[in-house]
Amino acid sequence: MNGVDEGRMNREQDAKRVLKEYFGFTAFRPGQEELIDAILEGRDVMAVMPTGAGKSLCYQIPAVLMEGITVVISPLISLMKDQVNALVEAGIEAAYLNSSLDGAAYAETLRGLAQGQYRLLYIAPERLLRDDLLAQIGDIPIPLVVVDEAHCVSQWGHDFRPSYLQIAAFIRSLHDRPRVAACTATATTKVKEDILRLLDLKEPLSLTTGFDRQNLYFGVERPSHKSEALLEYLAKHRGQSGIVYCSTRKRVEEVAELLCSHGFAAARYHAGLEDRERHGNQDDFIYDRKTIMVATNAFGMGIDKSNVSFVIHYNMPKNIESYYQEAGRAGRDGEKAECILYYSGQDVRINTFLITNGADAEERDDELVQHNLELLKQMTFYATGSECLRSRLLAYFGESSPHYCGNCSACNTLYEEIDATVEARKILSCVYRLKERNRAFGKTMIIDILRGSKSEKIRSQGFDTLSTWGIMADTTAQRIRAILDRLLDQGYLVMDEGEYPVVHLAPRSGEILTEKKSFVVKLPRPQAEKPEKVSARSGSGAGLPIGLGSADGQGGAFSVTKIIEAQDARPVDEDLLEKLKALRRDLARKGGVPSYVVFSDAALRDMCVKLPENRDAFLAVSGVGEVKQKKYGDVFTALIREYLADRERD
Repeated sequence: MNGVDEGRMNREQDAKRVLKEYFGFTAFRPGQEELIDAILEGRDVMAVMPTGAGKSLCYQIPAVLMEGITVVISPLISLMKDQVNALVEAGIEAAYLNSSLDGAAYAETLRGLAQGQYRLLYIAPERLLRDDLLAQIGDIPIPLVVVDEAHCVSQWGHDFRPSYLQIAAFIRSLHDRPRVAACTATATTKVKEDILRLLDLKEPLSLTTGFDRQNLYFGVERPSHKSEALLEYLAKHRGQSGIVYCSTRKRVEEVAELLCSHGFAAARYHAGLEDRERHGNQDDFIYDRKTIMVATNAFGMGIDKSNVSFVIHYNMPKNIESYYQEAGRAGRDGEKAECILYYSGQDVRINTFLITNGADAEERDDELVQHNLELLKQMTFYATGSECLRSRLLAYFGESSPHYCGNCSACNTLYEEIDATVEARKILSCVYRLKERNRAFGKTMIIDILRGSKSEKIRSQGFDTLSTWGIMADTTAQRIRAILDRLLDQGYLVMDEGEYPVVHLAPRSGEILTEKKSFVVKLPRPQAEKPEKVSARSGSGAGLPIGLGSADGQGGAFSVTKIIEAQDARPVDEDLLEKLKALRRDLARKGGVPSYVVFSDAALRDMCVKLPENRDAFLAVSGVGEVKQKKYGDVFTALIREYLADRERD
């Protein structure tokens, strides 16, 4: 064995020892081991890993093994608090510097930093170049700088933050250049290029582990009344933890008031609230005092709450990257979770307005506006298309996948493939006839003309004299809209995303109008024709369980086969699970930390399967390291012994 191989083997052994000793896991997830080894070897890395895939372990384990302090640059206070709480619970010294600390606490943290007390220091990018921090860092060895949510450095990403542009200067100011690890959950090719360039990464190991999270169900619904649909959904999921995202502060206020008036434990979050209320509401959600958070997209980036069972988008986001990151806050512990989008055409108009009017005329970047409008178009295609939602999401990030996942609303709604050529020609002809009169309108007007509406607006403009007026009178508005959406999706029509979006013919419309190309699409069958859903046991794939934690308890994605195997092999006693949750809640309250920091739901489920009755057996539970074994082993095993004894007597 040569020196290189021996060095790698030693690094792997050290990493696996820390993984079990501090974090309680016995095996790495995809990508983790490669990234950890590269950092320990002295290389820069760029990790693109979906939410819940274990990015934090990729730098926390090297931080334990290396001399000095690892600096983690993080954009949100909530993320820092969660990460530090979890590390301290695991027996790793860590701290954070942000605006939530009063003067005394801030000074105390700086003293601890100067004394080499911490392994990891979390800090906001705005504080990197402050004189007090640079003075305290002095000659302290900094072997690693981590840039979390690294996509924020790019203006082409969905959450650009100018403060991230200071990071490269901070790294250059250090006495010895450290390794740099850039981590993010979502990044297109263009954003990855910006991360490499703007953070000045040196020949990094660039690793993308894949974006698929099979424990998440993706759904798109078009309810006539969103408020009623939301109340109905929450009534079926009462007691579960979830997030409801809204596009505006006003909508947050309305929805939060609606939920509270119907008895749901809901809190609100948006940038217009005073800091004290906003932070208090966030803590209520994190500590499970409130089960539902109604928020704008100002909430959530970096939230480490593992037991979020659903994320509902009351309004459609402006791009797929935002949607996937926000939806990905569900099911971080690997348990099944749902991501539901309530779509309406109004969402497109609101987002178009926000994009085109988001800056003063002097600051307006027309190229960026057009870029964001294109991203909105992709998001709209996701919401209105008939293809597998998971397949469309993965395709956006450059990944291929089967066209059927069995775990999204598109796959679980039975579609029929139809030849819609004649109907498509009628729709295209209507747009063409309007163009002949130098007119263009949105989808609703086109549908009204095709269905022969006799409204005053139609008659006053003479549209009832068009040759296409009423030629689809026997077709429902929903069916016309669905075909019109497919024509837009496939590029036969284009939407002018101005203040009043209107539809125009695209160059390739002639393929259907004049070249007689057929137009075959998938459309939902009428409700009455839908047969009962087929169960997973029938072998069709429909109705498969949404997901379980990974074999090592870190969460993440399973193959469909592994989901079924895990479901069959790991039955969980729900009564015992509830007792373990109650014990966890009491311990968390006494310790002043969120419940999931004590143990994740996946760890509690593993206890239900392994039924450890002593401290040695407790150490075999996924998520139990040596520190937590000493801290919690006696109380949890006592509860399990008592439960088993009671069951024997019964």
